[in-house]
Amino acid sequence: MKVRIGGDASVEEAEAIARAMATHAETDVEVYVGDADEPAARGEADLSPIEDDLGPTEREAELLEEIEEIEAGGPEKYKEQLSEEGKLFVRDRIETWFGEDGFLFEDGTFAEFDADDQLPADGLITGAAEFESRDVHFMANDYTVKRGSMAAKGVEKFLRMQQRALKTGQPVLYLMDSSGGRIDQQTGFFANREGIGKYYYNHSRLSGRVPQICVLYGPCIAGAAYTPVFADFTVMVEGMSAMAIASPRMVEMVTGEEISLQDLGGPAVHARESGSADLIARDEEHARQLVAELVKYLPNNADETPPRASPKPPKYQPNGIDSVVPSEPNKGYDMRNVVERVVDRDSFFELQPEYGPEILTGFAHLDGRSVGVIANQPAERAGAIFPDAAEKAAQFAWKCDAYNVPLLYLCDTPGFMAGSQVEKEAILEKGKKMIYATSEATVPKQCVIVRKAYGAGIYAMSGPAYDPESTLALPSGEIAIMGPEAAINAVYARKLAEIDDEEERKAKEAELREEYREDIDVRRMASEVVIDEIIPPSSLRDQLVERFAFYEGVEKDRPSKKHGTVL
Repeated sequence: MKVRIGGDASVEEAEAIARAMATHAETDVEVYVGDADEPAARGEADLSPIEDDLGPTEREAELLEEIEEIEAGGPEKYKEQLSEEGKLFVRDRIETWFGEDGFLFEDGTFAEFDADDQLPADGLITGAAEFESRDVHFMANDYTVKRGSMAAKGVEKFLRMQQRALKTGQPVLYLMDSSGGRIDQQTGFFANREGIGKYYYNHSRLSGRVPQICVLYGPCIAGAAYTPVFADFTVMVEGMSAMAIASPRMVEMVTGEEISLQDLGGPAVHARESGSADLIARDEEHARQLVAELVKYLPNNADETPPRASPKPPKYQPNGIDSVVPSEPNKGYDMRNVVERVVDRDSFFELQPEYGPEILTGFAHLDGRSVGVIANQPAERAGAIFPDAAEKAAQFAWKCDAYNVPLLYLCDTPGFMAGSQVEKEAILEKGKKMIYATSEATVPKQCVIVRKAYGAGIYAMSGPAYDPESTLALPSGEIAIMGPEAAINAVYARKLAEIDDEEERKAKEAELREEYREDIDVRRMASEVVIDEIIPPSSLRDQLVERFAFYEGVEKDRPSKKHGTVL
């Protein structure tokens, strides 16, 4: 409110008027003296609640005591075990994640309040919180209550949280520490239409709609183990977490195999062998840090674009790229050294580093823009695409497309691996999935031929036929059905064998190899407009920044159908 008083009023009078009017009108007041353009005094309204003689009743005090008792969790002896295992009590864990101000509200605190047994909140806390400046739904098992097991009321709370996430379009955090369903109470939740089986129906509905992120703090067995594998991203905590379809005791009963829980389903198993874990955290705090980094690259839901970060220069000078990439096509090097000269400094966030290591997958920022990086890794088995690597790349491309993260393919591969063992490991099936995910992606894609692009590897890595916005190449690039050595052996083996003189045969072989390399060189490909441009390596980053910016709004339609049949 603005008030103007006579020009002969003093500043003291103006201040008194400002205070009085602010109190009376319950709004901020500016007082101007005479014709002045600036206020002589300001009064701020005091809108704090008015004190009176009323206060909390015994009824409210009783409720507060009940809430306090529930929030204390299960029996004290089980709390003591947590510290022995290096775990936090669940409500301390929640505070670590969100702080006091970030924990917005809880639902279902009084679940099983009148149970004969001690079941605070039925062993499951669900609610809403602010995490890294965004609203999220969350659930967290209380391991002090029946080992975090699930029963009817907890299941209902879990389902409500998922159903609300479908409505709000906000991400979901699963902080898992559960031994599975309570077998002695299964009648109330196992096979019901709104029972524990509905978890995975809702997981499927949420998949690709909002990011689902799961952190494992303990053994998640049987039904509980499906939540982490349905999640988009799963973090396991070293030394305390595990997941398996059945416990070691059950495995021994069914198969006779004696095995520890860690050997059955610990972090090493799922990070290296199954691919079910994206990341391994050292401890609880590290798990939170990893998720905080991860969400920087993701939108809240499929209708949004990822947030922009402040642009940073790369960690190393881009003009070193050509020195990093060897001239010899069969010489190994670490593709991370190329990635770090292209993306913003310290922004490459690698996922599944130990699974299918022949391909690197991870998020990064490029001039502040989120991108998903899929790069062959010549330091691992020459960058050949093995079944695990193909599956890893397919899943990552699929997730990036779901959440509107553009894709950067860095190609240096001799193609899909051949041999009887990889055939048994489904190289064709998993390779098909990688090609399918690349084909179906509607986000902007940029393909860079760094060096080798042999065989169907160029297809899987979003080559010219796979609708990239650009196919670029460095001067070290080659595109061919196969490399020179294999090609000469396949086409000219008989003719070369007919040359008796060894020196003459070697000279002819070298001549044929050189002719073949000239035929597959990227300059030839550029001449035939197979690729869009050959890029000086030192300008690759700048080119990618401009191309991703230019094609940011590109629209790609899939054919009219329910869905493909490949995945």
